[in-house]
Amino acid sequence: MAGGGSAARVLARAGKGARAVGSGRPLGPEEALGLLEASVVHREGALLTLSKPPGLPVLGHPGELSLSALLPALRRRLDLPAELHVVKAPARECSGLVLLSGCHRATEQLQRFFTTARRRGQFPTTYCAVTVGVPAEAEGEIRTGLRWQQQGDTAVVVPVLSPGRYSLARKEVKSTLTRYRVLGAAGGCALLQLQPRTAFPEQLPVHLTLLLCPALGDHEHSSRVGRVLGVPFLLPPEAAPTHTQVLDEELLSRLGLSPQQLRRLPLHLHLQQLMLPRGGLLCAPLPPHFLRTLRLLGLPEHLVPAGTPAPQPAPPLPPH
Repeated sequence: MAGGGSAARVLARAGKGARAVGSGRPLGPEEALGLLEASVVHREGALLTLSKPPGLPVLGHPGELSLSALLPALRRRLDLPAELHVVKAPARECSGLVLLSGCHRATEQLQRFFTTARRRGQFPTTYCAVTVGVPAEAEGEIRTGLRWQQQGDTAVVVPVLSPGRYSLARKEVKSTLTRYRVLGAAGGCALLQLQPRTAFPEQLPVHLTLLLCPALGDHEHSSRVGRVLGVPFLLPPEAAPTHTQVLDEELLSRLGLSPQQLRRLPLHLHLQQLMLPRGGLLCAPLPPHFLRTLRLLGLPEHLVPAGTPAPQPAPPLPPH
């Protein structure tokens, strides 16, 4: 590997933090680097696209294993001439497409493209999710305000169902929209296609709780959906402290999980597709843990590409 000594020093500084999927075992820098190298899905000119595992943050805290800390070593492994910059990537707990660029100009152009596409009512990103619960409607939209709220020592994202004009104007609340479609359902679980029109931290997991169908492996927001005699209902965030997701015994058995293993179940939310300028489309295969869950639950494993048929622009959002 070119520049091996320098890359080794980068890996030594990268630290630890991510975990091997399903095992709870900390993922070392060399192992994470090998996973990223094997997960390249597209390489063209200054652009590199890979599919990251769940649990790996883009930035991370000091000393924590992160995608950014691994990029210099990844660049050397792949013999790339220029420093890599993150154009688009899913959140820490999500898996899926990471778009990287070795050209500042291309990075800026692509970031502008994604912003402009959303403003025009397009849906440039497509996720898929396994949910605990099946939405009442086969397809629809989730519209709500979202804001940060302090709860003790932690800031959490909470919905604001009817945001006022002044809170939107002051940017205390942001209007958000996600389009969803049910791709399959079995045994009280569903496979959903999700297309966010807006970008807000934790938007998709919070929106799924509003459908009363939290994502499988969501140990942060799923407590907001309670059940009485099997009927789901929404709890206010302040009445729903974060804890390991609760699954019934039948679902645990179908997934082959013990209650102790459940806390290590990764989030089943995957950035599957990215729309590019001039009609380009990047796709990431589903990761092994996601495919295994689909097989165990009897959900479809072959996903219909988003935009078939072509998506229609959504009505304009309120100003924010």
